[in-house]
Amino acid sequence: MTAAPHISRTTGDGRREANAATVLRAVLDHGPVARRTIAELSGLSPAAVSRQCTDLVRLGLVRELPELVESIGVGRPQIPVDLHTGETEGPVAGGVHIGVPASTFGLLDLRGRLLARSTLSHDGIAPGDLSHRILGGLRTFLADAGRGRRLLGVGAALGGWVDPGLGTVVRHDALGWHQRPLGLELARGLGGLEVRMDNHARAIAQSEILFGRPAARRSLVHLFVGNVVDAALGIAGVVHQGPGSGAGDVAHLPVPDSTAVCPCGRSGCLEATASNTAVGLTAVRRGIVPEPDVHLVVDAAAAGDRRADRLLRERARAVGRATALLLDVLNPDLVVVTEHSSLVNPDYLEEIRGAAIDLSHVCGDPERIVSPHAGTAVLPVAAGTILLDPLFKSPLATFGR
Repeated sequence: MTAAPHISRTTGDGRREANAATVLRAVLDHGPVARRTIAELSGLSPAAVSRQCTDLVRLGLVRELPELVESIGVGRPQIPVDLHTGETEGPVAGGVHIGVPASTFGLLDLRGRLLARSTLSHDGIAPGDLSHRILGGLRTFLADAGRGRRLLGVGAALGGWVDPGLGTVVRHDALGWHQRPLGLELARGLGGLEVRMDNHARAIAQSEILFGRPAARRSLVHLFVGNVVDAALGIAGVVHQGPGSGAGDVAHLPVPDSTAVCPCGRSGCLEATASNTAVGLTAVRRGIVPEPDVHLVVDAAAAGDRRADRLLRERARAVGRATALLLDVLNPDLVVVTEHSSLVNPDYLEEIRGAAIDLSHVCGDPERIVSPHAGTAVLPVAAGTILLDPLFKSPLATFGR
């Protein structure tokens, strides 16, 4: 695997950088596409588009496709351009999602498509050894999956309070990490490779903006329901960070009609009601599964266990009621819900939608509530997006600065 080459930062008024980003985004949205079409779509002059395409081809981000030459009317034939992707060529981004029970590694192309993935279970790993074991697994995965490819860097996503600017896990109670310089640890362990990190809810929101539905670019709320519960807000293509990058803590959002007792001393909090941990423990108490694992509950429901199905529908309705609160406060164009059972069975997404629409005062359209565009690949795709998003915003800027 080869590292990304050094690319000098654009100077001046930034128009060249902005134009390059505009062209690259047009190629992402419409490629393969002719230069004249990019000019029409972007409002840039044909000469500016040609210059930017030349730069992007030189950097290996875009490639010409002479086999798809267009010849429309008079003038020179138009050679379409597209992102430099392919099963065995083109630059790639690595990603690692660090969950509570396991870490997931992924390799993405420039369109955010998952080329390879692998999972590292955290079972039997002592808390003090976890980051070291994750790093070792990531190195092995990248060496095997990305052999011969140009690796742009790695994005790391995890729950809790993450400060992406500092590359620090401010607080992740479930992993026992506080003020941990995880970004620096990963960069050093990967030989100085570019590493970016963020909270996984914000990473998924950014993935939706970059690669998902057009409505996400206007405004979206993303709700993540896993072992931890958090959220993210995106407006006009920008994901809100908040002071200290602390935005998105909805673990204690009150869920209407919930009586679940929360460790914070209150009852009805979203995480205590609907998290994977809460659902797993309830499933064990009800004798549905032998271990508090929500994936076992989902498997049991798929196999026809009505008790498991009933429990997952209860959770979906609780998530829907929380979604209604977010809809009424923020009224986004799109609400993206990442929750395992609704990713594998759309019936549970319908339960979320129904409960949200029943309670919301501003939203009567259930189609505004969706699952992530990447489906069950959402976590590694979101992690890789943390690395890819800055590339699309500033394609001529230096990687590894």
